[in-house]
Order: sequence, then C-alpha cells, then structure tokens
Amino acid sequence: MGLWDALTGRRQEKSADLDSLFLVPSAAVTLQTSMALQPTGSGSVCYRAAGGEAFRQLQEEVVALLDDDADAPDVTVTTDSYGFSWLTVAGDPTDVAGLCTDLHAVNTTLEAQGFGAGLLCSLVPFVDGAGHRVGLVYLYKQGTFYPFAPRGAQQRDNLLEIQVRDAIAAELPVEKDLGRWLAVWDAPGL
Repeated sequence: MGLWDALTGRRQEKSADLDSLFLVPSAAVTLQTSMALQPTGSGSVCYRAAGGEAFRQLQEEVVALLDDDADAPDVTVTTDSYGFSWLTVAGDPTDVAGLCTDLHAVNTTLEAQGFGAGLLCSLVPFVDGAGHRVGLVYLYKQGTFYPFAPRGAQQRDNLLEIQVRDAIAAELPVEKDLGRWLAVWDAPGL
C-alpha cells in the first residue's frame, strides 16, 4: 500500500493464489487424523455466470475437458437459489489431490478467458462418522480459506468451524476476518 492509498483510505485487495488449492490435500490429512473428517470426493467452483454465447461455450468446454478421460470424475453444473452457478466435480474420495487439480483447472480456465471477476469461491466438503458436514471454502478474491459447517435449516455449527480453522491454520491461508466467512447454504456436497 502506497502513501496515496493510505491517505485516500484505499486498500489493495489480496489477489487470488490459486496454487493454494494444492495445499488442501495436506489439510485433508490433518482433518482426517485430528478430527475424523473424511473428504467426500466432491468439490465445486462457484461463479456468477456471464451472459452470452462465449461464456456458455467456455463452460461447455470446461465440462468436456474434465469429462474427457474414461476415468474422469462426474461433472455437473447447477444454479443455486441465489442465481450463482456451481460446477461440481465428484470422484474418488481418496484422491483429494486429483480433485484439487480439477478445481484449479476450472478456476484458471475461467480466469484466463477473462471471466475471473465472476469467480466467487471453491469448496471441498468433508464429513464425519455422524454425518456432520463441513466445507473448506476458498475465497477467490481474498486468496484465503475458511470453514463452513451447516447445521439444519439456515443454522451453522460455529464451534466446529472454529475447531476446523484451528486445525488447518498452519497449513492453509485462513481468512482472519470472520465477516467474510459467508454462508454457502445451497453449496453442492453440503
């Protein structure tokens, strides 16, 4: 931040570091061993879909790219009740590294084609033996992660979120501003 930015009250937003997604497999091992949270095998990218033929064609190309291999995971595109699009990849729960590679590919492809402004977050869900779910949410515009643990209709398990935050803090860049820990109620996999 320069002197002029400080005087005018502007601050520079932290840019996305999509390579942080490759840190999730290590955090997944920590969540498995310390909290008995297992990866579900799915993950998703949330974005605001742009109008027009170019974006529709790009979205189809991304899905085709991920579906290209015979061993490829299932890929679906859905729209939540808030109007955001979710591209979900569902595969082998033991291959968190492969899942993160797929999510990284989706994000970088959309970004490279000029649609980075519409990227909101990526999500990797986990579940424990009792069926409690928690997602690691990567905030694209902040370059940080936070946990989101839904409980029932429009309720959160804040204690679980804090426990997950503390467990992964040494491995992932965690969002420090709790006001940015937004609820992603309609997220696939949660």
